Amino acid sequence: MEGKRLFVLILASCCLAALFPGLGQAHQPNFELDDYWKQKAEEAEKAALEAYHHAPDNVTDSFNYHVHMALEGTNMTRRQLRKYVGKCMVTNPIDGCWRCKKNWATRRKRLAKCGLGFGGTTKGGAKGKYYVVYDPSDKDVLNPKPGTLRHAVIQKEPLWIIFAGSMIITLQQELLINSDKTIDGRGANVRIAYGAGLTIQFVRNVIIHGLHIHNTFPKNGGLIRDSTDHYGIRTQSDGDGITVFGSSSVWIDHVSMRECADGLIDVVAGSTAVTISNSHFTKHNDVMLFGASDVTSSDKIMQVTVAFNHFGKGLVQRMPRCRWGYFHVVNNDYTHWLMYAIGGSSSPTIISQGNRFIAPPNLAAKEVTKRDYATPAQWRQWTWKSEGDLLMNGAFFVSSGPPPKVTPRKRYLIKPGSATAVGMMTRFAGALGCKTGRPC
Repeated sequence: MEGKRLFVLILASCCLAALFPGLGQAHQPNFELDDYWKQKAEEAEKAALEAYHHAPDNVTDSFNYHVHMALEGTNMTRRQLRKYVGKCMVTNPIDGCWRCKKNWATRRKRLAKCGLGFGGTTKGGAKGKYYVVYDPSDKDVLNPKPGTLRHAVIQKEPLWIIFAGSMIITLQQELLINSDKTIDGRGANVRIAYGAGLTIQFVRNVIIHGLHIHNTFPKNGGLIRDSTDHYGIRTQSDGDGITVFGSSSVWIDHVSMRECADGLIDVVAGSTAVTISNSHFTKHNDVMLFGASDVTSSDKIMQVTVAFNHFGKGLVQRMPRCRWGYFHVVNNDYTHWLMYAIGGSSSPTIISQGNRFIAPPNLAAKEVTKRDYATPAQWRQWTWKSEGDLLMNGAFFVSSGPPPKVTPRKRYLIKPGSATAVGMMTRFAGALGCKTGRPC
C-alpha cells in the first residue's frame, strides 16, 4: 500500500511539474493532479483571464480617486503609537465604507461592497448564508467536524463564515478554502497559529478579514478533504501564512501576521485580481512573494494592489517581491526593513504612490528597491515608478523604465492620498477589536 502511494505521489509530481514548469522550489505543487484538480485548474485559469484588467491604470486611478475623496484636507506625518480611544475615525476609503457604523455586526455583508483595487470586486460569501464556527478543533482533516473552520471552508455553496467567540485554531494540515467564501473574524479574537496556514488554490471570490495569523509551520501532508465531494493526497506544505495559488478575486483585509515559517502572503501560479489592505506585518524575513519563478510567464496576468498596510517592526525584505505582473503599492507605511522594501525580477511593473519609507540606520540598506537577476541595461527597461512617496532618513527609490500606458477616465485623474497622511491612513491596520453595537 505504501509503495502504491509513493508511486502515485511520484507520478503526480511529474505531471504537476509539466503543468507548472519553473515554479520556485518553495512553491512546487504539493497535490495529486487527478481529474478533479485538472478541472479546477481549467476553471481557475478561465476565471483569472476574466478577472484580468486590460487597462490596469484605470484601476489604479480609480483607487486614487476614492482615496482623495476620503482624505481631502488630511495632513499628518507622525505615526500615532498610543491606542486610540476616541470617536470612530474614518482614515481611508475602505474603512470609511463600514467601520464607523454601529450596526456592522448585523450588516456584516456590507463589507463586500467596500473593496478597492484589483481585488475590489470580490464579494466572497455575500450571496450565501452565515456559518458560525464554534469549535476550534481540527482533529480530522479527512472528515471535518461540523462547526469547525475546516468544515465551513470546504462547503461548495457561498458562505459568510463568522465565529461564536475568541479562539485559537491550530490547523493540523493546510486549510484548503473553496470558492465564494468570506472568513470574517470581526467581534472575536481569532488566531490561526501553531499549525498550518491557509491555502486558496484554483478558486475564486474569497475574502479573508480580521484574523491574526502567526507561527505557522510546514506540515507533512496526507489525505486532506478540500470539498464535500473530494479529497486527495497532499505532500508537505510550505508553512506560508496565506498562499494564493492559481486563484482570482481575492481580498485580504485587516489581518495581523507575523512569524510564519516561509512567507506571510505568497501569490503565485497565475493568480490575479488580488487586494491586500489594512493589514499589519511584523517579525518576519520574507514578507510577500508575488510570482514564484523567473520562468513562469503565466504570472504576466498577475495584478495585485497593496494598500493602507503597516510594515512594522522586525521585517527584513519582500514587501513585496514581484515578478512579471502589474503591482500597485499605494499609501502604505514602511517603518522598518533590514535589507530592502520592494524588490523584483522578470520585468514586473511596480507603481509606488503615496507611501512613506523610513530607512533603517544601516547605510547599506537605504535603498527602497532591489532588482535581481538582471543587468542594469535590462532592468532600466522595467517600469518601476515612485510618485508622491515620502522618503525619510535617507531612503531612496530607484525608478526605471518608460511610464505605464495611462488611459484613465477623466474623473480618475486625481493623485493618491498624500504620503504625509499615511500615518493616519494606516493607524488601524491589522485585526480590529470590534465590539457588537459599537463602531469598530
